[in-house]
Amino acid sequence: MNPDLDLLHPYPFEKLAQLFAGLEAPTLSPIALSIGEPQHPAPALVQDALRQHAAELCRYPTTAGIPALRETIVNWLCRRYPLSQLDSDNVLPVTGTREALFAFAQAVLDRNRQPLVLMPNPFYQIYEGAALLAGGQPVYLPCTAETGLQPDFDAVSDDTWAQCQLLYLCSPGNPTGALLDIPTMQKLIRLADQHDFIIASDECYSEIYNQTPPPGLLEACADMGRHDYARCTVFHSLSKRSNLPGLRSGFVAGDAALLKQFLRYRTYHGCAMPPHHQLASIAAWNDEAHVEENRRLYREKFAAVLDILGDSLTVQAPEAGFYLWPETPVDDQTFARELKRTQNVTVLPGSYLSREVNGINPGAGRVRMALVATLDECTEGAERIRTFVRQL
Repeated sequence: MNPDLDLLHPYPFEKLAQLFAGLEAPTLSPIALSIGEPQHPAPALVQDALRQHAAELCRYPTTAGIPALRETIVNWLCRRYPLSQLDSDNVLPVTGTREALFAFAQAVLDRNRQPLVLMPNPFYQIYEGAALLAGGQPVYLPCTAETGLQPDFDAVSDDTWAQCQLLYLCSPGNPTGALLDIPTMQKLIRLADQHDFIIASDECYSEIYNQTPPPGLLEACADMGRHDYARCTVFHSLSKRSNLPGLRSGFVAGDAALLKQFLRYRTYHGCAMPPHHQLASIAAWNDEAHVEENRRLYREKFAAVLDILGDSLTVQAPEAGFYLWPETPVDDQTFARELKRTQNVTVLPGSYLSREVNGINPGAGRVRMALVATLDECTEGAERIRTFVRQL
């Protein structure tokens, strides 16, 4: 077996199952706020497209994606961001961002050079697993209240940047909801030029926001006049934007030279998106009405839940995304376990999403709450959490 498999940490939900082991089943109905699986209805137009193109099941898919899908993605990016110089060589459809974020590290890291892979902390655990299985060493950049819930990139040493081969960004952040601004992204682009590393920006929560659309890495490039998007890639998905986690459809966009090599890797990897999924994805990317409704539903839930929890927990509305990241009055694992035991509400301990560095785990003392269920379930869950906190 690959010995690097032994380096992998248990996934957060494995830890959560162990934390809840032995608990007696509460009499209250379960409410899950722990997993970021969108529960809003899948758009009817996508379901119709899947049925309409079911006959495509008899065809092998193309790894590069059909031209119509690539063109649709280019058009969406140019509508969403102020981009003018972008073509199909700058985009590659993928089977969801999770698969692509993992595979990207396998394609771009040179394990013979002892690569460092920098990532925010807390983080989406795929970044870490991807680094470890590609022969890289993760470097965790703490995201705390003092740093605005994003990494303090100025605290990274020149030696670390010099050994860095890949930098994972996440904006809007999971679990924090924090955003990177354009000047920070441009500073990182200049560092990538100076030290010859690649930036992989996970932007899969970019379409869930209140009023102002979050900026993106390609936008930062274009603002600098870098229309080749050198060393820069972004990852987008229909899972959150369009409530389609089961479709497994997204894309990576940016540096055409990098994507050419990534396509070469993927051809052997065998992960092409099914033809009818590609055609259904065209329908999704071409429609914004369902995305606007999606945002409205999340705004409604955030307003209701924050109104209930505001006097019980230290919690703020995120800049984007669908998570709350409140501080807990007791340690986060005790909070999650006792909340499950007494109220049958499931949340994820923040320490499960982070790694301890220099004796500090930046996720400790917080929990992640995903407001993906119905409005009624979210408000009922918030009421139970308030009751639980008041009883502590």
